[in-house]
Amino acid sequence: MKIELKSKIKKDKYTQYVYDTLDVQESEESIVEVEFSLGEAKNFDWNIGVIYGGSGSGKSTILKRMGEIKEPIFDNEKPLISNFDWLEPKEASFLLTSIGLSSIPTWLRPFRTLSNGEQYRAKVAYLIGKAKDNEVVLIDEFTSVVDRDVAKAMSFSMQKYLRRNNKRVVVASCHHDIMEWLTPDWTCSPQKGGALERGHWLRQSRPNIELQVSRVESDTWDLFKKHHYLTENVNKSCKFLLFTWNEKPVGICAVINQPRKGCTNGFALSRTVVLPDFQGLGLGVKISEFCSAIFKGIGGKVYTKTIHPALGEYRENSDNWRPTSMNGKVRHKSSKKSDTSAKNRLERPSYCHEYIGKPIIGYSELLKPIKEMRENKNKQIKLF
Repeated sequence: MKIELKSKIKKDKYTQYVYDTLDVQESEESIVEVEFSLGEAKNFDWNIGVIYGGSGSGKSTILKRMGEIKEPIFDNEKPLISNFDWLEPKEASFLLTSIGLSSIPTWLRPFRTLSNGEQYRAKVAYLIGKAKDNEVVLIDEFTSVVDRDVAKAMSFSMQKYLRRNNKRVVVASCHHDIMEWLTPDWTCSPQKGGALERGHWLRQSRPNIELQVSRVESDTWDLFKKHHYLTENVNKSCKFLLFTWNEKPVGICAVINQPRKGCTNGFALSRTVVLPDFQGLGLGVKISEFCSAIFKGIGGKVYTKTIHPALGEYRENSDNWRPTSMNGKVRHKSSKKSDTSAKNRLERPSYCHEYIGKPIIGYSELLKPIKEMRENKNKQIKLF
């Protein structure tokens, strides 16, 4: 199929200058031709299509020919999650989590206060969640307004959700770096003649993510605290492990000594937070398991308690975690006036587990007393 974009050329001294000076033949109209062939997409099942190419290649023209490109409108006075009011609250929270917006404090903030990355994910979640059965969602300039590492994280979480829920999306993008994270079922490039190409990216596994971990001071928590669903306060006696990707802070885990009856070498994961821009890659569970494994490597036992549904359900189904006797039981408010962490907290069941996965040996330098860590500025250590 060929699309011709024609427009009359209104002549003036500027166009005449172009004709006279740059040796361009005079014409009554401008014609741009865009070729594409997507008919084959009707002959097989698919979830994700990508139209790609440089600026001005005709990507948006093809996308518009496929149908209406919708733009969600958010009520800036409502919390983000309240804008998904055609869904039940539990379904809305699942949709946001699945698209990589799993920061509960973010759900309670109005759209206008979110970062560019959070706003973009919210828009994509809205469009996909609102789509009817067999409707194809069309998204132009996909990931053009976000950082490239954020684009990768978002692409990966989106493709997981689309395939699990059998939704269909076609995006137009000038960025080739998202392909191996999005793993489209088909691609089309007007710069390559517009022919539909199938399955090339599906045969590739997701790229590895190499994080670095380092021991940090307690004030590093300030960067992460507003993204945790509990109180922002955290015990400064915790050992704080910071995780970075391409020199950007990604996540943090705070681990505290917590001896209990029959276990003098007990530890608890007090806080695990992944910044919103990097959610959806499964980093939270990897970070919490890595930290648990290194504490188990020094002979410790590590326990966790969370009400976060995604993290809790993962542990429920993982061989690396074992439910404790408190798993699934109601978490009561504290009766102590000094316990500020219990303020405004509802009674609710918690996911409670012990880490029983393999230990990791060789990271003990991360767990040295903080005074010694200050004296010997520890180098970053590569991990998964």
